[in-house]
Amino acid sequence: MSQSLLRALDLLERLANGPAGLDELAAAASVHKTTVMRLLHALEERRFVVRDETQRYRLGSQLFALAAVALDQREVIGIARPHLARFNQSTGHTVHLAALEGDDVVYIDKLESRHPVRMYSRVGLTAALHAAAVAKVLLADLPPARQRAIADGIDYVPLTEHTITTPEGLLAELATVARQGWALDGSEHEAFVHCVAAPIHDARGRVIAAASCSVPVVLLDRPGLLDLVPELVACTDAVSADLGWTRPPTTPTQNERTPS
Repeated sequence: MSQSLLRALDLLERLANGPAGLDELAAAASVHKTTVMRLLHALEERRFVVRDETQRYRLGSQLFALAAVALDQREVIGIARPHLARFNQSTGHTVHLAALEGDDVVYIDKLESRHPVRMYSRVGLTAALHAAAVAKVLLADLPPARQRAIADGIDYVPLTEHTITTPEGLLAELATVARQGWALDGSEHEAFVHCVAAPIHDARGRVIAAASCSVPVVLLDRPGLLDLVPELVACTDAVSADLGWTRPPTTPTQNERTPS
């Protein structure tokens, strides 16, 4: 691990004990003040620290945001695992759990298929925002302004002939996902795989994760894949219920969607 990273972590640990000025932090770090200042500026730019009106540094909002994400993910993985395992056992297909980290969607758990054809994905990898069903579910719950900002920032690499290739196309798809309550990856990420995903809500109703079922097209056709949606939504609703959420009576579970 680099010296700069270690020193930055030391600064954060020191600030965990309370606000401190530059001189205090430099003295505690036993390095030149200019080195500490450079590290603090970098941390301040990323909102890991913030300076108050007295020029004392405190822990910043980004650190708390990351801590909240870590706690949410640790809780949701443990709560979701038995429900996802039952769904995986029932269908025999690959099941993923994913969550939003900043502007990225990251796979945080995976249960393998019983079939010989396996997905390349693994825990820790990011999902394609314009193609993956889990990404569509998570983005669909964001405020419109943030959806637009993320959509405008994507490099729309056409992964298959079915991949969405414009911000407008993605935003229209997110509106559909929000309306119907689940998402489809119609061989948009990989030509030989298609996938459906559904949201997991916390007690406040926020979508904090998405679970998906991925199936090679040689094992299950589009109608067969869509037939899995009610069972998948029941699975994610059960996880959400364990997290303290109850589906409002007016919330749709599945609308008809014409296969494309």
